[in-house]
Amino acid sequence: MSTSACEISARIVEAVMAQKLAPGSRLGEQQLAMLFDCSRTIVREALTRLAARGIVTVSARRGWFVIEPSQDEAREAFEARRVIELGLIRSAGSTGKLDKAALRQLKAHLQREKSALKESDVGNRSFLLGDFHVCLAECLGNTLLADTLRDFTARTTLIAMLYQSTHDAVQSCEDHVQIVAALERGDHAAAEALMAAHIGTVQSALRVQAPTDPLAQLRDALAPLQNSAAPKSRRRKPAALSHENTPDDIPDSSTYLGALL
Repeated sequence: MSTSACEISARIVEAVMAQKLAPGSRLGEQQLAMLFDCSRTIVREALTRLAARGIVTVSARRGWFVIEPSQDEAREAFEARRVIELGLIRSAGSTGKLDKAALRQLKAHLQREKSALKESDVGNRSFLLGDFHVCLAECLGNTLLADTLRDFTARTTLIAMLYQSTHDAVQSCEDHVQIVAALERGDHAAAEALMAAHIGTVQSALRVQAPTDPLAQLRDALAPLQNSAAPKSRRRKPAALSHENTPDDIPDSSTYLGALL
């Protein structure tokens, strides 16, 4: 039985969250169709859905690729997560403590995170740390925002890979433990503050460079040389080369270029 478009898109998002698909990875329709034993039409449907969700992008001539978020897109993704996650926790505060089933689900997820930290499977660890936020949204009773968070978490995972995040996985897990503990005792204000600090710490760990001059390299290469202020006698137009020319008759090429610039 062939794989559905929904299953293919879910597998790609999982691979992104597990850091198995890097930013800019090419997603060939034919290769995916062979891998999932389905038609290219099904693959194209899955990739189109992911493009609408901001996970992949398409070029008319080059094909499908995992997105490579810009610095502005990285900032916006973290801002969106703040709005969603802090808002979820604040809204849940009006209903009191989480029910026992939700707490059991969150604690089970934390246990899987702790186990993953002891293992060598970096992909599983990365996926679980990101999926905590999706699990939390589900436990807070909003599956629609949980789906949205899954996409934003995938995007921030790509951002962490692209900008070489230095954030510690152990610290992430500990942050999650403290957030759940605050929710368990009904202290939603503390949980909200902890989540805000957690997202801020993850964002600050990115090695985002200051904006650079896109023409810097060309500007440096074509800047006038120091000896461009040569005597006027050296700035005349090049003489036609012949056996009568002496070395002094031939203008210095670098000086001539510098004078033109």
